[in-house]
Amino acid sequence: MIGAGYVGLVSGACLADFGHTVVCIDRDPDKIASLNAGRMPIYEPGLDVLVAENVRQGRLAFRSTMREAVAEADAVFIAVGTPSRRGDGFADLSYVYAAAREIAGALSGFTVVVTKSTVPVGTGDEVERIIRETNPGAQFAVASNPEFLREGAAIADFKRPDRIVVGAEEASAEAVMREVYRPLYLNQAPVMVTSRRTAELTKYAANAFLAAKITFINEVADLCEAVGADVQAVARGIGLDNRIGSKFLHAGPGYGGSCFPKDTLALVKTAQDAGTPLRLVETVVAVNDQRKRAMARKVIKACGGSVRGRTVALLGLTFKPNTDDMRDAPSLAIVAGLQDAGAVVRAYDPEGMEQARALMPAVDYAENAYACAEGADAVVIVTEWNAFRALDLDRLRQVMSSGEAAPVLIDLRNIYDPVSATQHGFTYCGVGRSNFDSGKAGDRQL
Repeated sequence: MIGAGYVGLVSGACLADFGHTVVCIDRDPDKIASLNAGRMPIYEPGLDVLVAENVRQGRLAFRSTMREAVAEADAVFIAVGTPSRRGDGFADLSYVYAAAREIAGALSGFTVVVTKSTVPVGTGDEVERIIRETNPGAQFAVASNPEFLREGAAIADFKRPDRIVVGAEEASAEAVMREVYRPLYLNQAPVMVTSRRTAELTKYAANAFLAAKITFINEVADLCEAVGADVQAVARGIGLDNRIGSKFLHAGPGYGGSCFPKDTLALVKTAQDAGTPLRLVETVVAVNDQRKRAMARKVIKACGGSVRGRTVALLGLTFKPNTDDMRDAPSLAIVAGLQDAGAVVRAYDPEGMEQARALMPAVDYAENAYACAEGADAVVIVTEWNAFRALDLDRLRQVMSSGEAAPVLIDLRNIYDPVSATQHGFTYCGVGRSNFDSGKAGDRQL
């Protein structure tokens, strides 16, 4: 497994847990030293235990050089980063191609080289060309095996996948990939084998579609606020249609993270280069960027139109719960907007504050939710961590500012009932719903 980042580490640990012998390679010696000492470079529930057990069993190892491990491998997975390239948003494939060149020099015997990283259409063709050019005598095949892991639930997703997509041009590569995933046979996980280019595009298409669902319900939420409807009831009403489904229909401050932002941009660029622009995806990207900036304005409006000199407490900074990932998190735009408007911003996140400090040094970081809210004029729930779902609202109100106006609770994830929050003394503001819509007959199950 070339790359011991999020995808490489989770995939490597899970493959080792299947019974395979796995070596994770990373060029960062500090990361390898930490992993060998049992310290995880990322937060993912259950990953530390999974890694420790498979290291103990001798199935999982970490190294900073690849030659020996690649020479002994039946399959070599490329799981390095493909960040958005500055300027045009296309995926930066320099790490993938560098890995391919290094792999080429270490191949011994027939080996399947697998792109696990999310890569644009045609990347596998270039990886094959690079390896053949670097080592003309190598016996190898290149396959695509995109990952579909959700941060915070990655281990479960790997072990109980909806599907396994394999793009292979040779029967020999398909046979090796089927053997890699054979332990999932009892789970009846469908293995879809297709062409390499089709597999590469499938990953991008899946993420773009999910990003479109999120963006759609967020725009519907704005309409609900304007006309007095409840977006949660609307989402339930359309989600019960099996053709639509309920997942990714939760209105909020916009999508972020390591996948959706960069993958939608890369797909847009790929389509433009191919002369078939994807106007819908282009709009999704633009609307989502605008939405994250608009959330700061929503907070300011809920605070009476001005936050200058006032303290605003943010609960949750990561782009989603159960991760420490701050990449393209909505909180980044919200904090910037509030600080530009003159607010003093205090924040708390169960796992993301170490990364957040490097990105937002001017924020005052608290040790828990109630310390974060102490003396604040408004509390903003940005990320729906479980720790924020059952806050003691009376205690929260008591520690907040004791001015004449009721303290403000801005719930960007709609995890609290508006009526209950108001009864606890808050001025409540949710997303896409009236403060008093909850519990009306239209949203009851009869």
